[in-house]
Amino acid sequence: MNAQNLVFSRHAIQQMFLRRISKKEVDSVVAYGEVIEENPEDTPFPSYLLLDFVDGKPIHVVFSYDESTDTGYVVTAYIPDPNLWRNNFRSRR
Repeated sequence: MNAQNLVFSRHAIQQMFLRRISKKEVDSVVAYGEVIEENPEDTPFPSYLLLDFVDGKPIHVVFSYDESTDTGYVVTAYIPDPNLWRNNFRSRR
């Protein structure tokens, strides 16, 4: 997913800091990641769970997108727990 403007929520920034996930890594997931879940009915904008492997590390990013302004919102980012995910972190157990 690409967005002209990318906005990080306060929650996302806090969690990225705690989880040692860099903005560069999140930017990479948003630009090149695979959409593994879609929530088109989420409000105020549709949201997506993205997955990418950055330097071999799996990263999930919850991303919301406002098509009218071409703005993406990073809601949170985390390293998926292998005990909760299967199929190479693409589906929940």
